[in-house]
Amino acid sequence: MTDSEPGGPPTGITVYGCGADEAELFRELAPRLGAVPTIAAAPVSEANIELAQGNRCISIGHKTRVTSATLLALRRAGVRYVSTRSIGFNHVNVKYAESVGITVGNVAYSPDSVADYTIMLMLMAIRHAKPVVLRAEVHDYRLHETRGRELRDLTVGVVGTGRIGAAVVDRLRGFGCRVLAHDNRPKTDAEYVALDDLLRRSDIVTLHTPLNAGTHHLLDRHRIERMKPGAVVVNTGRGPLLDTEALVRALEGGRLGGAALDVVEGEEGVFYADRRGDPVGSKPLLRLQELPNVIISPHTAYYTDHALRDTVEQSIANCLGFESGNRHG
Repeated sequence: MTDSEPGGPPTGITVYGCGADEAELFRELAPRLGAVPTIAAAPVSEANIELAQGNRCISIGHKTRVTSATLLALRRAGVRYVSTRSIGFNHVNVKYAESVGITVGNVAYSPDSVADYTIMLMLMAIRHAKPVVLRAEVHDYRLHETRGRELRDLTVGVVGTGRIGAAVVDRLRGFGCRVLAHDNRPKTDAEYVALDDLLRRSDIVTLHTPLNAGTHHLLDRHRIERMKPGAVVVNTGRGPLLDTEALVRALEGGRLGGAALDVVEGEEGVFYADRRGDPVGSKPLLRLQELPNVIISPHTAYYTDHALRDTVEQSIANCLGFESGNRHG
């Protein structure tokens, strides 16, 4: 039985960090599911806790870190459940939240959004799309001095085979390339190997593992040095999976052939904002952008109409599910 059951009052949900596209979906879907959204464009903080008054559930975006002080203020305001509109939790201290009596839940949107984007980045990297497009922009239509490569001739290593990693593996089979995989809990019928073996043999390494204490700088200086010379790194997972300083050195020294990154360390406060008139303080990011064999996009792999609808709908459903099981908590 839920609060949205006929005859019962609808569940109030405060939605923080809500963009215009999300707001439209919340206003469409929430009434159908039995919820009433209070929508705020600003991310949750101690300054706007009052918006959550009377609502035990809130929904937050992934773009801004939630501090422990904010979590404590939410608890004091009566919040018991935080639904993050993302797969990852690294912007929320989940253990601290639990210690003050707040449950944190994530969503599982369409893996196809990130999987498709990952394949696109691979193809862009091995076909040198960045310099080709930049030259064409200024009407230089000469062929690039370095020929591209075909996926069918390459070995691709997929690190992490959850829903997104498995979807990447499925797509790669259509290109006829050899696929290696690494995961502590194998979930597909790919060829699973040790991480060092995957790094040594792969022409492309793509990262799809969650970010946690054990995977922070999963590709550090030592592991990057073990990679196949000329290999390409693709990251659509989380920026800190890669040691950015070590990656820059390997690219500048010619040890690696390129990188295609939808996420980078220190992206908070840079991505999702118009920075054309402001200096970007991240020197590694600026250096990466200068390199002709590095493609960077602003954490946009997930951003499709299908995935966004999944995200909003699941965030509402998660809040309703929490209330259903904890009505007297």
